[in-house]
Amino acid sequence: MKKSAFIILSILSALSAYAQDSLTNYVNVFLGTSGDHGQLSPSASTPFNMMNLGPQTNPHQHTGYEFYAKEFDGFTHTRMEGVGCTGSGGNILIKPILNGDKETALLRNNQDAEPGYYHVNFKNGIDAKLSVDQNFGLHEYTFPNNEGSIYLDLSFALSNRFVSETHTLKGNILSGSIETKTTCHAGTYHIYFAIQLPQNAQIRSSGEHQYIVNGLGNNAQVEVSFSSVSETYAQNRLQKTPLTALKSKATTSWSNYLSHIEVTGEEDRVALFYSLLYRSLQSPFLVSEEDGTFTATNGSKQKENYKSYNGWAIWDNYREQLPLLSLAYPEVYQNIITSIANLYRFGKNNWATAYEPTPTVRTEHAIVVLLDAYKKGYKVDFKSIKDALLKEANSLDFGAPDKALESSYDLWALSEILKITGYYKLSSEYLEQALTYKTYWEKDFKDLTKGDVDRMQARGLYQGTIWQYRWFVPWDIKGLKNLVGGEADFEKQLDQFFSDFNYNHANQPDLQVPGLYNATSQPWKSQKLFREILLDTVVQTYFNDNSKGIDPYVGRIYQNKPKAYLRTMDDDAGTMSSWFVLHSIGLSIANVGDPVYYLTAPIFKEVKLNLDLGKTFKISVKNYNKDHFYIKSAVLNGKLITRNWLTHNEVSQGGNLIIETAAEPNTNWGIKEQFITSIQEK
Repeated sequence: MKKSAFIILSILSALSAYAQDSLTNYVNVFLGTSGDHGQLSPSASTPFNMMNLGPQTNPHQHTGYEFYAKEFDGFTHTRMEGVGCTGSGGNILIKPILNGDKETALLRNNQDAEPGYYHVNFKNGIDAKLSVDQNFGLHEYTFPNNEGSIYLDLSFALSNRFVSETHTLKGNILSGSIETKTTCHAGTYHIYFAIQLPQNAQIRSSGEHQYIVNGLGNNAQVEVSFSSVSETYAQNRLQKTPLTALKSKATTSWSNYLSHIEVTGEEDRVALFYSLLYRSLQSPFLVSEEDGTFTATNGSKQKENYKSYNGWAIWDNYREQLPLLSLAYPEVYQNIITSIANLYRFGKNNWATAYEPTPTVRTEHAIVVLLDAYKKGYKVDFKSIKDALLKEANSLDFGAPDKALESSYDLWALSEILKITGYYKLSSEYLEQALTYKTYWEKDFKDLTKGDVDRMQARGLYQGTIWQYRWFVPWDIKGLKNLVGGEADFEKQLDQFFSDFNYNHANQPDLQVPGLYNATSQPWKSQKLFREILLDTVVQTYFNDNSKGIDPYVGRIYQNKPKAYLRTMDDDAGTMSSWFVLHSIGLSIANVGDPVYYLTAPIFKEVKLNLDLGKTFKISVKNYNKDHFYIKSAVLNGKLITRNWLTHNEVSQGGNLIIETAAEPNTNWGIKEQFITSIQEK
């Protein structure tokens, strides 16, 4: 190669690396970190990493942090981002102190953070920097006047969920295991840990599960590592890496993942996009070691030739986050799907088992997720887990109106899986059971004249109203239309649903409803609703006080600030962030279980999905105007299309989509070749 050509290639490579690294500069890790407006933290993390190292403040929200709090209790090493029920995690508190006094007040002076890094200094002169690698965290402290000490509490956990711990101290290394209750105290997770303290530190017990570490002088580093398998694996993960190098490695990791989707447009939109894509990539957690060993959900040690994940919020994120990962991160997603299938091999509860290897939430609708993955081309060994799938299906709950619809969805998914695997008679039987949703729907959801139809938790509903749950038949929209009274009544009642402000974006039960106009002769109404939810002022009337019309919220739902979301709107392990990410690039899930995306107008001039094997799918907006959101026309790979949907295969194979937008709707586009889910047509 000529020297000049080599120089040009080197410059291009450097520019490409810079472009990727710069994506982390868009991420605001403080988005959603105040009050009940997301339940997020600015903690140092890397993609799909259980090690989530960050501040513990007083007061705090579900992640142990509150943006506006001044008082710090120290730093903890686990948390599930955005989940409810007072959160999950908060293990192993480390607090920098002065002169061995564990009551040292840590009052924040200022703080800054970026993906993979957190920094704060306090009014007493203590400075703290944190960064992480996979299941490894590094603390770096500087102290005033040679007074540095550390307080360590192995029993610390959020919401008093600590169960037990055992440890040994050899030299300057503490190692052992911790048991902690999962979210809502539903199960127990077990973490093996190793903590390396400074070499010449003076370590003394300060009570049960607690230590004081003295003699640190002006500065100190503390290393903490985790494993789902054993203390030995945790100890082997300890590493002597400078914090600057660790921070740089974390930046590179985040840059690589963020660059799977490149967007071009208004800078404020780009910043919001990458801040939310960042939140979409923090769970589930990679739990297997490099040799493939991991602890399964029945407590057994397993060794496989794939990467194993845990830390589920499937009832929430099967709707948006898992589909996003299936589209943009196929290599990771294959391992995630295998790990979800493994729940049926090793142990699955709707919430958690007694042997979880990480904090976790819940797993309902895993059957739907497995079906969806298979139809998108992912490998799922259905035959090996058939009996466990049947067992779960036979124990589904139909005891409340919402449960009846949710369970029917799972039965439909199972009938599809059984058909795929050749069990046709069983498939028909479970489809027939799924269709009993119509009886429940007629009983509880048809009559809208009753006084409780817009009341939260009426008739035993879990997290919604009759109005919100009545649309929850995504797998049989044609059947739902017939129940409502036909196409005209379906559209009329959708109009009423939104005009009366019954839609609730603060929670998930009706998250799919704004897209239902795509299955009617009025798809432009979905285009308008999506843009309003993404960027514009909306009216939201439902919050945790279970009232409607009292102190409604009027404003934007997604904002790039600490109080980012609606009040009471949890991000739920990337669910609500992923909703924004997908819809902002012009794609909307039609039905989880069918590999189809409805089209809407991107909020960007250009989007590029960097897929596996060097493939790209590019979405461009013709005659771009940032305020236009109606689709006038669409061209896929040079061919004009009049349908308002694409298949997963069309996107994942790569190509070019050009969407022309306009200020007014094209009422003739997207109505002739509709995708309307219907079990009768399959």
